[in-house]
Amino acid sequence: MAHPITPLSPPLKDELDIVIPTIRNLDFLEMWRPFLQPYHLIIVQDGDPTKVIKVPDGFDYELYNRNDVNRVLGPKASCISFKDSACRCFGFLVSKKKYIFTIDDDCFVAKDPSGKEINALAQHIQNLLTPSTPLFFNTLYDPYRDGADFVRGYPFSLREGVSTAISHGLWLNIPDYDAPTQLVKPRERNTRYVDAVMTIPKGTLFPMCGMNLAFDRELIGPAMYFGLMGDGQPIGRYDDMWAGWCAKVICDHLNLGVKTGLPYIWHSKASNPFVNLKKEYKGIYWQEEIIPFFQSIILSKECTTVQQCYVELSKNVKEKLGSVDPYFQKLGDAMVTWIEAWEELNPPKEASAAAEPKSVKKEEASPNSK
Repeated sequence: MAHPITPLSPPLKDELDIVIPTIRNLDFLEMWRPFLQPYHLIIVQDGDPTKVIKVPDGFDYELYNRNDVNRVLGPKASCISFKDSACRCFGFLVSKKKYIFTIDDDCFVAKDPSGKEINALAQHIQNLLTPSTPLFFNTLYDPYRDGADFVRGYPFSLREGVSTAISHGLWLNIPDYDAPTQLVKPRERNTRYVDAVMTIPKGTLFPMCGMNLAFDRELIGPAMYFGLMGDGQPIGRYDDMWAGWCAKVICDHLNLGVKTGLPYIWHSKASNPFVNLKKEYKGIYWQEEIIPFFQSIILSKECTTVQQCYVELSKNVKEKLGSVDPYFQKLGDAMVTWIEAWEELNPPKEASAAAEPKSVKKEEASPNSK
């Protein structure tokens, strides 16, 4: 008697949350339905909390607005940005899953050169579940992909690689440019599909874009703080950059890997370069001092957890960048508040098994579940 074929469960279905920051109805999810519907969504609504956000039928989701952020975090809610996509990191905070995929609501399904729709989430999962090689560059890029391997001369002692903490995807159509570049190249579109994934070498920083990004929350989650940006702050549009610089320095210290390249998404609309310039202009000046700061930072050997690394980093931010602008004193304090909030909502497993944690229970934190 033939046995019925059991359909394969989507990879990491019960171990991955999808985090989406938004100010509008999420019609874009219809296009993603074949790939994302099996997964749990955490939607972080920015702006006016009284506005009703519509989510297409059939998706399993929690929706948080600013009132929920204030209720869940209390005084610590001050570390979550307002009117900036940095609000997404609240979703990272309340998730209880091992992996996170975060995507912007203007990102559509891209097609590869053969015309096939790209399952971005599946590629991110592949990146995260295979090792990275930050200690020695492989000229065939990711040696763990089908059809690739380590090249001649690659030390055998390093072929095991290290755990991958971050998978950074790219975009077709609208490139992720800053305002000055947008202004001088208003019609430029990215049509280059490069079929490659590579590990960013140890000691090398990179500009991390948050619109198509996945990470191992257990390995690097506490470092994925998108800073104090947007409303009431002197800077915007550097939220993902800040998280990327901090996370990369900590990954290098803890011997973790960051991959970039595939998967591509289709970035559908360009934001206004004049509005962007207002948000970015201080960051464009400041980054010339911020980058050397991160390039020269050496975390102490005593820092063995992401939280310890991040708190030490926050002290350095206040000491060494505080002279650039008082904003960095405030940012350093917010980094510590973020870690306090993380530890409150994510107590160590042993502690939570031994006693009921004081942190907000999941069901209390998510009134708008579907």
